[in-house]
Amino acid sequence: MKKAVCGARIFDGERFHDGLALVFSEDGVEGLAAERRVPPDAEIIRADGLIVAPGFVDLQVNGGGGVLFNNDPSLSGIETICRAHQQFGTTSLLPTLITDTRETVEKAVAAGQAAYEASVPGYLGLHLEGPHLSLARKGTHDPALIRSMEDDDCDFLVAHAGAFGVSLTTVAPESVRRQQVARLVEAGFTVSLGHTATDCATAREYRMAGASMATHLFNAMSPLGHREPGLVGAVLSDGAFSCGLIADGFHVDPVAMGVAVRAKKGPGRIFLVTDAMSVTGTDLESFTLNGRTIYRRGGRLTLEDGTLAGADTDMLTCVRNCHRLLGVPLEEALRMASLYPADAVGARHKGRLAQGADADFVLLGEDLSLKATFVGGACVYAAE
Repeated sequence: MKKAVCGARIFDGERFHDGLALVFSEDGVEGLAAERRVPPDAEIIRADGLIVAPGFVDLQVNGGGGVLFNNDPSLSGIETICRAHQQFGTTSLLPTLITDTRETVEKAVAAGQAAYEASVPGYLGLHLEGPHLSLARKGTHDPALIRSMEDDDCDFLVAHAGAFGVSLTTVAPESVRRQQVARLVEAGFTVSLGHTATDCATAREYRMAGASMATHLFNAMSPLGHREPGLVGAVLSDGAFSCGLIADGFHVDPVAMGVAVRAKKGPGRIFLVTDAMSVTGTDLESFTLNGRTIYRRGGRLTLEDGTLAGADTDMLTCVRNCHRLLGVPLEEALRMASLYPADAVGARHKGRLAQGADADFVLLGEDLSLKATFVGGACVYAAE
């Protein structure tokens, strides 16, 4: 059945439109039309005074709704995580498995394949963050599980590329050879550099091998120095790199975020990620990861020693922070949460409200409060 959102200001992923209606169905977006040209048989959704924008696309989601993907790498776990984030405007996400055992990786891939085949609302693919990282920049990843990529590891990933939807993996040059990166990219993986102490020159060599992204800019990577630019310098100066940014105000200071946004060379873009853990959408005060307790205190998630362990945030909060703390225009903040991450992994049917795109969108108040979330043309969340 055709539907039309009328009375709202529409952001199509590129620019705002006034005086038009968004016409859609479960099959996707049909386009924008003057209200008088809306099909007469369409169900009308009045959204006077609201903003319609593409749903948010989050490429790094460790958990939500009380579920941590590492602890529950299952179809039901993925469904719970997707539902939890829909109440914050995320309509597409990559459940993210951080460094774990080979057995857990295999379970996660099987769960992702089941979710992909079942067309779970909100599921886009998987992000395998590790275990092939650098001990020098391990962050909260268990050092006992970090290891170099062997040929059979690469064989396994290549054999399953695309079987679970969008395929993204974070690796460190210290633990993965350039030839392995090239092979993964050829198979269909997006390869992101992260949790690494690599220098700028090496990062560029891996970009030439096919790496096209960096994981959570500034965090767990070699910093920008005046003599050694590190991975941060490589990412900001090389337009072939896109990168995620955790805009919670804790992982990266707003001053550094603003500098990065202004400095990033295109066409690669900085996009928003949450790095959210199981507490999102709950009142949980702690949880466990690889047998270690993570504490929720004052908007931060940390190990007992204070090491940041994921983020206690959501995409809508990150959009607000970019717009209000950094002074990023609203349309750019919305692109950072939708269009840019979608394009970074080649999901051209997401992050935009153009003809043929998926009917994934949000209704926002002028104060950027969330009023409703639509996935595949169906309302999956409505504020009370």
